[in-house]
Amino acid sequence: MAHWLDKAVFYEIYPQSFCDSNGDGIGDFAGIKSKIPYLKSLGVNAVWMNPCYDSSFYDAGYDVRDHYKAAERYGSNDDLKDLFEAFHAEGMHILLDLVPGHTAIDNPWFIESSKDEVNEYTDRFIWRTGGPWGKQYKGIANWLCGFSERPGAAAVNCFSSQPALNYGFANVTEDWQFSSDSPEAEKTRLAMQDIMSYWLDMGCDGFRVDMAGSLVKEDEDRMETMKLWQKVRAFLDEKYPDAALVSEWGNPLQALQAGFHMDFLLHGGPSHYMDLFRTEPYFSKSGRDELAEFMAYYNDAYAKTAGKGLICIPSGNHDMVRMRDTLTPDEMKLAFAFLLTMPGCPFIYYGDEIAMKYIHGLKSKEGGYDRTGSRTPMQWSKDKNAGFSSADPADLYLPVDDMGSYDMGSKDHADADSGYPNATDQMADPDSLWNHIRGLIEFRLAHPALDSNAKFRFLSDGNGYPLVYERWNDGDVSSAERLIIAINPSAETADYSLEGAPDSCRILLSYNGAEITDTGIMKLPAGSYAILKDLA
Repeated sequence: MAHWLDKAVFYEIYPQSFCDSNGDGIGDFAGIKSKIPYLKSLGVNAVWMNPCYDSSFYDAGYDVRDHYKAAERYGSNDDLKDLFEAFHAEGMHILLDLVPGHTAIDNPWFIESSKDEVNEYTDRFIWRTGGPWGKQYKGIANWLCGFSERPGAAAVNCFSSQPALNYGFANVTEDWQFSSDSPEAEKTRLAMQDIMSYWLDMGCDGFRVDMAGSLVKEDEDRMETMKLWQKVRAFLDEKYPDAALVSEWGNPLQALQAGFHMDFLLHGGPSHYMDLFRTEPYFSKSGRDELAEFMAYYNDAYAKTAGKGLICIPSGNHDMVRMRDTLTPDEMKLAFAFLLTMPGCPFIYYGDEIAMKYIHGLKSKEGGYDRTGSRTPMQWSKDKNAGFSSADPADLYLPVDDMGSYDMGSKDHADADSGYPNATDQMADPDSLWNHIRGLIEFRLAHPALDSNAKFRFLSDGNGYPLVYERWNDGDVSSAERLIIAINPSAETADYSLEGAPDSCRILLSYNGAEITDTGIMKLPAGSYAILKDLA
């Protein structure tokens, strides 16, 4: 099922910030379509696009007003279908962002649910009798009340503009609650499946699912939420077996049991993802010198989910500070060597391939708050508005990076005044981060041992340097291979003793030099990596 994930390398597109084709200052479907050759040249073969549905845009499209309609600022449904077909014509796949937990407050479902008369949508959302005061419930951020003719209060997820859809409660304790297997909760699930069918029939290849683990309320161990998604997965396997289902859950042990093909490690949750690239990052020469906590979590999750699905380690996303805020471009080369040789599908956040900066001090845009600085326009060139749009700069969705003159806060960026990075310059520079990532993707796709589902184990213990692990596949004699990956982000040379004779391994790819001594010691200079083929 969805075997195309075995070789998938994803790129996340934030549609409003990627490419503006009509000069209104906001990215759109036609702009994305025009950049498919760029994505092909980088080597990615799959895209996750953030929400593009009709929306109130209080939360950048995660407040959906009409699940069956594309937002006019991006184009029409026909334009979106044309985009699907354009990706498919190039042998690429595209995931839409499904938002199953809530809608916009002006979604017709919620407008009808807010009426005092009983109707089809009365129980589509979570309503409690009385006001918003009293006991709080797990998974409910707050309550809306006093705005409608219907008495009571409506539950919201996250922002007050996002009323929570009714998938029931794991434990019913109040007369206004529905159980997770009630007809009312089931109708909500079936409505979401209908939405999925609509877009799959139009041509999308699956979904990244927003807040996937939060649907059933008061679900402490997520068992009822897992049962819900197992039903969705059974529906997809029967009707759309090639459709991929990827979760924003942050707990692969639960998400993959729930039926998702892959789960993201996130900036929140137990995975120690932040230890990699952001909080005193291991991949910085000035960061922490151990990765044992991340490795312990990953080893446990990998062992317990083997054969059930994939674990994804993304470069970043629209909800976190950009990798460039804590790593230099050279350090990012090492981080991407890690991302592009680990199991699961790699996900590259737009602009990370050119080391786009997180812009500090921006005003919040569409619920972005401190995330806004990671959502600025893609920097294509040194033309007007970095090649993103022909609009007046004042009309842009967000300002472009203006060569480092923005508020740098307390961050010390050595290249703050050297000009903003852009795709055109980096594509022309053989030593750029862009070309480095392109080469790593090409290497990954050429080696079955680096397939998303090929096997894996750490060889180093996570204390100090280098980080060493191996990947291998169980193909026939002609395709079976075993690779060893060693990465040294530190400012000093690091050694690793290889098993077997000195000639048992051969270096296939390296950065900043690496060698194997006559005694079987792999020597990695500061800020380097090597990928070796095990010849034994």
